[in-house]
Amino acid sequence: MKGFLEDANYSIGLLDEGATLADVIDNCIYEHTHTGKKAFYVGDLGKLVRNNIQWQNVMAPIKPFYPVKCNSTPGVLEILGTLGVGFACSSKSEMALVQDLGISPENIIYTNPCKQASQIKYAAKAGINIMTCDNDIELKKISRNHPNAKLLLHIATEDITAGEEMNMKFGTTLKNCRHLMECAKELGVQIVGVKFHVSGSCKDLQTYIHAISDARCVFDMAEEFGFKMNMLDIGGGFTGSELQLEEVNHVIRPLLDIYFPKESGVNVIAEPGCYYVSSAFTLAVNVIAKKSVEYDKLLPSGVEQTRNDDEPVFTYYINDGVYGSFASKLSEKLNTIPEVHKKYKEDEPLFASSLWGPSCDELDQIVENCLLPELSVGDWLIFDNMGSGTLGEQSAFNDYQRPLIYYMMSFSDWDDMQDAGIASDTLMKNFFFVPSCIQLSPEERFSTAA
Repeated sequence: MKGFLEDANYSIGLLDEGATLADVIDNCIYEHTHTGKKAFYVGDLGKLVRNNIQWQNVMAPIKPFYPVKCNSTPGVLEILGTLGVGFACSSKSEMALVQDLGISPENIIYTNPCKQASQIKYAAKAGINIMTCDNDIELKKISRNHPNAKLLLHIATEDITAGEEMNMKFGTTLKNCRHLMECAKELGVQIVGVKFHVSGSCKDLQTYIHAISDARCVFDMAEEFGFKMNMLDIGGGFTGSELQLEEVNHVIRPLLDIYFPKESGVNVIAEPGCYYVSSAFTLAVNVIAKKSVEYDKLLPSGVEQTRNDDEPVFTYYINDGVYGSFASKLSEKLNTIPEVHKKYKEDEPLFASSLWGPSCDELDQIVENCLLPELSVGDWLIFDNMGSGTLGEQSAFNDYQRPLIYYMMSFSDWDDMQDAGIASDTLMKNFFFVPSCIQLSPEERFSTAA
């Protein structure tokens, strides 16, 4: 490891045994209430450590390559790099971020299915050779711009669910793999393995069986062309649930042992993204505006009205939206439920409510319909499981600025890193002690860490 990202102005709080993440959120809300009420994240980097331990216990020896696009914040990349995780990059900027960590090119794969020629040249110059490909046009583009490229043929899987029918689909067919190998042989391009991806929303784990069987067929096909294949990438789709991880492992392990045994020399890798970061980040947002609306306008289409017309219905506007932390809401359902930060009585009435971002754009709807106690402007809402797809490249919409991030880790998680021999002195310089009762601004945290 070369060190820390040069432009990464951040610190990580080590939580005292008496302090909890809830305490941190309370203290941050207290501070923000007095300084401007900006949205902010609290990131539990210890969750990454625990998830990595869980991965090693369940999925070893499958090596994880973290997709940087899931969450490219410096704290996440620093910790995962220290843990020995590889990185799957989809752009030049992501490759540069990872390179600045001192990660060797062998631990970086370029996974964008539609690569710019200039970025292929950048990968070639950086020595990043492993990349994916699923069509002959992409293959020819790679051959012109990266003579040392080592390709993983991206094969399609049959995991389209009802909710994903309109999603873009990548991956080639078994039949077309033969054509791609003929082209690669003619162009002098190396093919070294196979990649497939099963969506996390796919409920049929048999998809893994079909995909691994198809991968074995491609490996056999490659022998005919004289390609020496040594890598299988089983993609992402890991949700972060230990149960799901064990279920997937239960399905794939026997097949991997048969088709890709240890003595075959094939390295099996995966791309767990959400698995590592989704549950590690909590987002706090502030109510900036409020109004009453007609109930029938709040109801989703096709839902009958079943309430008393005298009950108020509220629309709340918050200081973050789909052009910021909720960008994934534009393409998928929100997988978290808003929690009211302020204390309220158990018998306090709940009202039909909707949540909108600050842009006043008709697309900037975060929650269409939920039940909440009546809120006031200035109240805070908490969203859990906000670590994936929310902290990548910043939006250029209006004056959006990424919320502040407060990184935390418990002493027990830090001890686990030390016990594993991966907690360097350089990493330790970024930590500071957080007692059980604190009131620190971001500036105070940085000065404390210094």
